[in-house]
Amino acid sequence: MAEKIIRDPVHDIIAFRLERPVDALLFKLINAGEFQRLRRIRQLGMASLAYPGADHSRYSHCLGVMETARQMLHHLDLTTKIAEPDLTACLAAALLHDLGHGPLSHVFEEISHVNHEDQTASIIQNPQSEVHRILSEHDRALPEMVAQFLAGKSNRRFFSDILSSQLDADRFDYLLRDNLMTGSHYGAFDLSWLLHALVVDDSSSRLAVTAKGLSAVEAYLQSRYHMYRNVYFHKVVRTGEGMLKLALRRARRLAEQDRLSALSRADATFKAMVGGQFTLAQFTDLDDISVMHCLKLWITADDPILASLSHGLLYRNLYKTIDLTSVDDPAKLRSAIDRAAHAVTAAGGDPNYHLFYDEPRDTPYEIYDGQNPASDIPIQTHDGRLASFAALSPLTPALSRQLMFRRLHVAPEYRAAVESAVSKSPNLGAQRDYATRPNLPTKKDLPAPRPIMHVMLSKANPKKPNRKKPRRNARKLTDGVPKKS
Repeated sequence: MAEKIIRDPVHDIIAFRLERPVDALLFKLINAGEFQRLRRIRQLGMASLAYPGADHSRYSHCLGVMETARQMLHHLDLTTKIAEPDLTACLAAALLHDLGHGPLSHVFEEISHVNHEDQTASIIQNPQSEVHRILSEHDRALPEMVAQFLAGKSNRRFFSDILSSQLDADRFDYLLRDNLMTGSHYGAFDLSWLLHALVVDDSSSRLAVTAKGLSAVEAYLQSRYHMYRNVYFHKVVRTGEGMLKLALRRARRLAEQDRLSALSRADATFKAMVGGQFTLAQFTDLDDISVMHCLKLWITADDPILASLSHGLLYRNLYKTIDLTSVDDPAKLRSAIDRAAHAVTAAGGDPNYHLFYDEPRDTPYEIYDGQNPASDIPIQTHDGRLASFAALSPLTPALSRQLMFRRLHVAPEYRAAVESAVSKSPNLGAQRDYATRPNLPTKKDLPAPRPIMHVMLSKANPKKPNRKKPRRNARKLTDGVPKKS
């Protein structure tokens, strides 16, 4: 029995038994040139600036999504008959879902305006691609079927839920993988129990969770909140991504003015930056190495702004952060940003490149709006009825509250001038102490004086806190040791 095994840090053994047609197909797809390119695309872009271990690739993530989807389908097949063609299409779609991703996470996509989902579908349906050839040799209808599954047009709704929903294989894997590789310890949750609790609702063909899995769903959503709060929205990660965008925009502007001599117009990176068309072979050659090579060339560019941004990214001389999260009034916020821009200009800088404003936001759990079924998390109650997660979980108010930060990022040489200017903005002085404490929700969003994280992790009976009075003659264990605040 021929078997291929991949050892994975998240799922341990990912096995392919080659006598099974679906496994043989998946292993061939893994070795296709377009898929091997994902080895050279980092999953978290610039996150290694804050988390040195976060250099894992989209290749390993896609393998993990495929394995997670395989475990989901294996469990569901115990109670719901799944046809072999549907199983094959779903697993191939899970494996190939990030095939069209550009370099450095989503940053390059915003500059090139090449949507990675559209690019993925294009590669799968392109007769010239190796992936298309492998799929077609297995089944002539498979390339189109995989593309349809990825577009949410599967013949049974739960296949689409596995590929894209609030409980999809993609989120399950990236939370666990990013948590492990960053060493953050914020994104762990009980995947095994969550998968065991999955069922298919017969009436709607939707993916649902049994009542026993409610706590596992809550833990999963809390892990998503913590990963966004502490990893994806980390100020250093956002600074690196913002500086990369500025560098690519500056390079594009110079290219449009025919002043970017270090890069050939035939280069795929050049074409992507200026919105040009590139061939499949050129896209396959476009990866993180392409962009990092450009940064190395641009360090010696005649343009000082491009050279400074490139040097800062390669040698971690990053912009500094000024937190404005507590500034809720749009007029006050606009005033602070304007003052910051004027301060940079007065100090001899260019506010278009030496300063940027960032407002990342995400909602851990989006309450079902009655229109988009994929936004719901159906829970199957003990009597077989379906209920929304929002109706059953006491954590819904906290999990459905939007997480958001407001930050100014400024070149180090202009930080003092900007801080001084921002502190003089009307009515900001009294809020400054609060605003400079990172990663906190705004005051008006808090249901109580406790931070939102404590709301999500509070005890079942908050009215009776466990506060033991110290014995009068008890020895103080913290004597001589600084107490933690």
